[in-house]
Amino acid sequence: MKKIFKALSVLILLTTFLPFKSYAIDTDIPLNDSIVNLKMDERKLWIDHVLWTRDFLISDLASLPDKDSVLERLLKNQDDIGASIKPYYGEEAGNKLSKLLREHIIIAGKVVDAAKKNNKSDLDKYNKTWYKNSDDIADFLSTANPNWSNSELKDMLHKHLELVTAQAVARLNKNWKADIETYDKGEEHIIKFADVLSNGIIKQFPEKLS
Repeated sequence: MKKIFKALSVLILLTTFLPFKSYAIDTDIPLNDSIVNLKMDERKLWIDHVLWTRDFLISDLASLPDKDSVLERLLKNQDDIGASIKPYYGEEAGNKLSKLLREHIIIAGKVVDAAKKNNKSDLDKYNKTWYKNSDDIADFLSTANPNWSNSELKDMLHKHLELVTAQAVARLNKNWKADIETYDKGEEHIIKFADVLSNGIIKQFPEKLS
């Protein structure tokens, strides 16, 4: 039964999201249970990141009563992402990543509130802070792992911010079709990002995943 499950997991990893298959298997190290689990776990964490960000956008822009509960769940996701790197980089590094990602969410909330109020001055200020935070995340990660290109991470994180912003704009304009299409693009993009991270861990710590 275990062999069947492993085979199915590998098949899912190789055939899901085919447009960016190269990101999924960008390593010469043979797939095994540990590698498959790492890659699927990272995808789940980062899909949750964009999913709960979307839910927060909806609640915040519509001033729904579940806003604080959704934000709490979204912040938990940042802690979960930080915890996922602790087996490789240690407690301090995991906590640092969680802190940076929590800041990423808090700043995003300020960006959304400024957009909601049409406060251009605050919108510009918080948007610059948001991009600076994404660069800090890329700097932190690329310092920890030489397989993570600083420029690639920055480009991917900037694209993530662009897609989140596009969702917010679409919802403010009540352009539901654009909102949905942008979310789909954002989900595809974040899966690529998750694969870049997991590939880097596999290359850096093959002995821990053998």
